Amino acid sequence: MNAPPSAELAPLRTLLADACRVLAARGLADGILGHVSLRVDVGRMLVRCRGPEERGLAFTTDADIRLVDLSGEPGAAGELDGGYSPPNELPLHAEVLRRRSDVDAVVHAHPPAVVAADLAGIAIRPIVGAFDIPGTRLAAGGVPVYLRGVLVRDRRLAGEMVAAMGERPVVVLRGHGLTSAAASVEQAVLQSVGVDRLATLSLRVVGAGGTLTDLPAADLAELPDLGAAFNTATAWRHELARAAVDTNG
Repeated sequence: MNAPPSAELAPLRTLLADACRVLAARGLADGILGHVSLRVDVGRMLVRCRGPEERGLAFTTDADIRLVDLSGEPGAAGELDGGYSPPNELPLHAEVLRRRSDVDAVVHAHPPAVVAADLAGIAIRPIVGAFDIPGTRLAAGGVPVYLRGVLVRDRRLAGEMVAAMGERPVVVLRGHGLTSAAASVEQAVLQSVGVDRLATLSLRVVGAGGTLTDLPAADLAELPDLGAAFNTATAWRHELARAAVDTNG
């Protein structure tokens, strides 16, 4: 397999490859679908591309992470050599990066629980408390839904999705999956995991005959912010270790 050029970006390629494996280990991106991107500068991003030996997100290597511009052209000489091509839904990433100056990383995944919950009419809501504080806070702010179950393969459709997303960090894509956007790759992935966790719990509660109830405002106000060192750094180390166990059996 050809090694990608632009060696100075090697640590970022590793970060994105790790993110893809974490998504797969969590069951959010089974098979060959899903991708992660990271803004490098105003007009270019690193993104997981599909190569001639494609095996799916669980087996992503650094060489699968390629530098492209917002139109999908090589971001530097040789970046798409070796039979690599950007994902069909590259416009999904590019349009978020164009319109959201607060965002540098985008995750697109296909969590079955998120799709099932949405199709069942179950919104992502803050139904838990200390069980998942970051997820609860995210849900309390609202998780919008893009109502079209389409492949987001051009700027028109990507614009519709970003409009539905608004300023929120995550949007559910009807009959499709989700898009998560954040300032870092780690945060974008962890947001996806949190939304999937809430969707899974919601399906279990409803399936058991229960009724979903939002956490009372007084309880929500009591939930502390445990800080980035715990919510992101420690959580990310856990996800990496978990994915390594999953990959190595």
